[in-house]
Amino acid sequence: MTAMTSTAPTARAVTLTATLLTAAVALYTALVAFGNITDFGTNQQFVRHVLAMDTTFKDDDLMWRAITSKPLQDAAYVAIIVWETVAALVLIAGTWLWTRRDLDRARRVSTYGLLMLMLLFGGGFIAIGGEWFAMWQSGDWNGLDAATRVFVFSGIVLLVQYLPLGRTAGNDD
Repeated sequence: MTAMTSTAPTARAVTLTATLLTAAVALYTALVAFGNITDFGTNQQFVRHVLAMDTTFKDDDLMWRAITSKPLQDAAYVAIIVWETVAALVLIAGTWLWTRRDLDRARRVSTYGLLMLMLLFGGGFIAIGGEWFAMWQSGDWNGLDAATRVFVFSGIVLLVQYLPLGRTAGNDD
């Protein structure tokens, strides 16, 4: 069996895996954005409470960080929804490119979408929400577990997309 015939199934499997996982993250992100748009008030309350820090330990050394202005809180929430929507569209485009087997563009576009999610959930929710606004202190408005799941899921999909396509030493295809 030559290297060419033994690597083709691996390349197809990795491509299929990347396609389906990218599609899964795209679907999840689209549903989250759609839910936030159609049920605006539910997560609006979440964002307001996290930013207001009204269910934290109320430590005077931290409370100066709180944002209590409802227009600023709502602007942050709208920015999150816009970011999620754009990320979903980018991931849908990445999925489409994977299905067309345009591997270089699929990886690049999907990477942008996955990084958008990792920045939102890792940088936005885990770092800023969790630490800066002390979300970890809240028993009622703590989204760290959910944010961590999305961050890890996106990271795993990102890693899968960069798996080698079955190329072996001495095989230049």
